[in-house]
Amino acid sequence: MSIESILTPEKIQNELLSILPTVQKPARYNGGELNQVVKDWQSTAIHCCLVFPDIYDIGMSNLGLAILYETINQRPDALAERAFSPWVDMETKLRQNRLPLYSLETKHPLAAFDIIGFSLPYETLYTNVLNLFDLANLEIWSEKRSDQHPLIIAGGHATYNPEPMADFIDAFVIGEGEEVIHEILDVYYRWKKSFANRSSLLRDMADIDGVYVPIFYKAHYFADGTFSHLEKKDATLPATISKRIVAHLPPAPYRFIVPYIETVHERIPIEIMRGCTRGCRFCHAGMVTRPIRERSVSEIIETIQKAVKATGYNEVGLLSLSSSDYTHIAELVKEIQHHFSSSHLSISLPSLRIETFSIQLMQALGSTRRGGFTLAPEAATERMRNIINKPISTQDLLQTAQAVFENGWSTLKLYFMIGHPFETLDDVQAIVDLSKKVLSIGKNTIGHRAQIHVSVSTFIPKPHTPFQWVACDTLDSIEQKIALLQRNLRGKNLKLTWNPPQATFLEAWLSRGDRRLAHVIYLAWKNGAKFDAWNDQRNMNAWYQAFAACDLQPEFYTHRPRPVTEVFPWAHIDIGVRKNFLIQDYQMSLQEKTRADCRQGCYACGILPKYNSLRREQGLTWKCPPLKPKLYTPA
Repeated sequence: MSIESILTPEKIQNELLSILPTVQKPARYNGGELNQVVKDWQSTAIHCCLVFPDIYDIGMSNLGLAILYETINQRPDALAERAFSPWVDMETKLRQNRLPLYSLETKHPLAAFDIIGFSLPYETLYTNVLNLFDLANLEIWSEKRSDQHPLIIAGGHATYNPEPMADFIDAFVIGEGEEVIHEILDVYYRWKKSFANRSSLLRDMADIDGVYVPIFYKAHYFADGTFSHLEKKDATLPATISKRIVAHLPPAPYRFIVPYIETVHERIPIEIMRGCTRGCRFCHAGMVTRPIRERSVSEIIETIQKAVKATGYNEVGLLSLSSSDYTHIAELVKEIQHHFSSSHLSISLPSLRIETFSIQLMQALGSTRRGGFTLAPEAATERMRNIINKPISTQDLLQTAQAVFENGWSTLKLYFMIGHPFETLDDVQAIVDLSKKVLSIGKNTIGHRAQIHVSVSTFIPKPHTPFQWVACDTLDSIEQKIALLQRNLRGKNLKLTWNPPQATFLEAWLSRGDRRLAHVIYLAWKNGAKFDAWNDQRNMNAWYQAFAACDLQPEFYTHRPRPVTEVFPWAHIDIGVRKNFLIQDYQMSLQEKTRADCRQGCYACGILPKYNSLRREQGLTWKCPPLKPKLYTPA
């Protein structure tokens, strides 16, 4: 179907009448939920479709999607609608009936929109993006799109290394989108009125701070296959693209769409704080979301009140990377007790630190004991926790576990990671020993009701982290470690879950890849790869065949240590954290040295001088120590 022969919404709606009764969960595909926004198509100048490239059940719980949906729809000249990946049964029906992918709100085909924005929180969504292009009858390769095609943009944590998807996406938004989306819409509106060509639009987009337009850059490689540099095709283009941040968190959304079906999170998400200063060396989010910015207690309380009234939800999730580090957490809990103690509202605080204070917070909030209490030590020995910069003593961990059981919880969830740099089998055996010790504490405290759930993931050396120079653990080593855990963590009161190592390696290849991986992604999709984040859908053979066809070795991207002098494919993306800081932190890990929370003293990561003008405008909203210019040296 060509771009000129777009089906009408009426035609699509009529076809859906016979299709939806034949698929699982038809409410995924029909829209019409409480709080959806439907604006008049003809009287609105710019039409945007926000796409989450996974199923509705997952995408509807994405806070970033909700923020942009509300932000765009507040503009009188723009509208935002939604689309998601159809599950395999619905995809089959769409293809059989030659129906294009459409928006939930008005049933317009995606090809009819001006701008299509993809949310990419993780890399295993990449083949789904290509599949959605195909379902929408859109040109997959950006260089082949005409003036009539929608502008394809993408943002999210995966785009801090945009290169593997650079040949498919017209423009990447690097960083936070609340302000830059307005600049993108303004540029698009002016271009639409000018009747200029597509190249002119892309060039104007490239002038927006934080927007990366890869078609204007050419990647070069050394003879050994390592990345050399990115060549600008226009001398006036920026050599590096700095992430966008907002100086002050905008008003939180509260009119959340309420689905007709169950989604992964049935709650109101309220972001109380953005950023983290703990500095876990494996943590991508902790590095790329700096600096810390907090909402006021009064704004949080007001948002909860509005959201409960607008949605009817009876659970609120107070979201951040480390909720107990929120400066006013004690005051917030007190105010929540004051305003909501007589209601049946459930308040959850994910991402709490391992300390008895976390238990006190959960108690004060009246947390239900049904879901269990979660602790995330990530490693079971103090040596490994020092290496990854999560310095928690084993004694503190055990004392916290005992307090969990003493205060009414019967299930304790422990999150660990294997494959850390410099990890040994003794460190993995320590996961067994620590888990059994915690179970023993539970049984001594509450008897045989005590349950321990151990969840194990595999380390990935993510871009922009101090560990980006290390290699992934080998498949043989990971399988040996998982087998050790399987042999020893069994019994009625012990439950072990783990991520398949193949899934980890796929994510690692894509997160550390360069622009040559675009053809690998394309061929993997052509070979049948999609829903790569789903264990029962992942097709690893499709990926191995694609790498072989492109004469690339996946291990080249993940299983070789890098010298600190090697240039990474993502080097042109500036997150505000200096390379020298990351190198220093990596070298500290070799010596098992740690850094405390940097709000106790500045370590010169680079964020403050990078964005200091914004900080001065906002007073105390940034929870960082005073800037000390003499500590900062150029990267």
